[in-house]
Order: sequence, then C-alpha cells, then structure tokens
Amino acid sequence: MKLIPCGRSIEWLYRAFRAADWRLPRVPSRLAARKHGVKQVSHDLRHRTIPVTPFMQNCSLVWSTVSGRGVVIDPGGDAERIKSAVREEAVTLERVLLTHAHLDHAAGARQFADSYAVPLEGPHPDDQFWLDLMPQQSARYGFPATAAFAPDRWLYDGDAVDCGGLPLQVLHCPGHTPGHVVFFHAAGLAFVGDVLFAGSIGRSDFPRGDHATLIRSIREKLWPLGDAVVFVPGHGPESTFGFERRTNPFVADALFE
Repeated sequence: MKLIPCGRSIEWLYRAFRAADWRLPRVPSRLAARKHGVKQVSHDLRHRTIPVTPFMQNCSLVWSTVSGRGVVIDPGGDAERIKSAVREEAVTLERVLLTHAHLDHAAGARQFADSYAVPLEGPHPDDQFWLDLMPQQSARYGFPATAAFAPDRWLYDGDAVDCGGLPLQVLHCPGHTPGHVVFFHAAGLAFVGDVLFAGSIGRSDFPRGDHATLIRSIREKLWPLGDAVVFVPGHGPESTFGFERRTNPFVADALFE
C-alpha cells in the first residue's frame, strides 16, 4: 500500500472531504425514525448520543445506572453541548475515550478531558500521526485551534476500559484509520466509530487507510460478537450487526459466499 507523506496529508484530506457524499444509504424506517436520546441497554447501562461538529459526529455519553459514573466517547467538538448532557443525566465523568484520531471525533478531546481532570484513553498508537496533524486538520476545517496531543493511555486489542464499574472491551479494528478501536459491552452494545455504518462502511481512502483491512476488521472482529449487537456508528442511525450481515452492500454475508 502506498503511503501518502504527512506533508501532503492535510491537502489530500481536504480534497477528499470536499468530494465526499456524507449521505448514508436508506435504512429501514424503524431505524431511520429512531431519535437521538437516552437508551437503556441493560438494567445497569445507559447511553445517550450527542451529535457534534459540522460533520454531525455521534459523540456518546455512556454510564452505569448503579454507580452514576461513566465515560464520553469521541467528544470532537461542541463541548458545551456535551457538558449539558453530562449535567442533565447527572453523570460523574471518569474518563474520555477515542475510537480514532480524525478531527471530528478527536479535536475537542484533550481540552474536554482536561476540563474534567479525567484521563483521555485511546485510540491505538498507530493513529499518533493523525494526532500530530491536529493543528493542520483544525485550521483547514475552521475548527478551534487544536494543538497536537497524545492520550494518557493508548489502547490495544484485548484491553478493557472501565465505565462506571462496567467493562468495555477494546477491539483494534484498522482500515478506516490504522489505529481505530471499537468499544464493546457484553450486554450487546458496540461503539464502532467510523468502521461500520447503517447500510455502509467507513472510508478507506484516507492516508494509511486500507479497504481490505477494513473488511477484515468488520467480518473478523465485529461479526463474531453476535447478530443481536446494537452498534452506535460515528455518523447516522444505529443498526445491528445481524441486519448489516443480511443487507449491507459492502459486507453482507452473501457477498462472500
């Protein structure tokens, strides 16, 4: 795979985003009609989706109803909107998590974590080059000036992170970015960032992205978690792994028979 030098990455990324069609394929009405809001996952776990940034990126607030403690995943921007959700749900924030280092997911993460004096964890260290490019990314897209940063903890496949006393399993799922990770709770909920969407998959034409690797990540890391798993993508509505295995035009099982 030919790598694009970092010096060219931002201009290339700018052109790619300008050319992108961010509209997702149509999904069943029962999924398309679901509103962003609080969802009860199990007797002790809830989550709330907060769309942020001009890219309408799905930031997630996830917490234990027993302890009242939780995490925020991918606070890419609009910090006050996310903080309002934290206050409304009366969650004691313990850490901030990142699925990957594209600016719509990560630009606001360091400052957001520091404002709560909590650790920033993730993604996998293979995304460090994207974090190093954060000043150029933020300037190009009109985001608030953002310095390069590193998390307090890198995450690796097989790690676990604590969410108010509940474990979230870490799966390294490269392809969209080389250091992309997914967070999975055994009650049947996954936060997949830009790996998989309802009716689509993540782009792989960014620097160090790779289509074949992305397909393997989905089929070998996500599908084994079970058809009933509900996933929260980085953009757009939720779906289930089972529904995508039957209908997704990029990764449906029928395409690989």
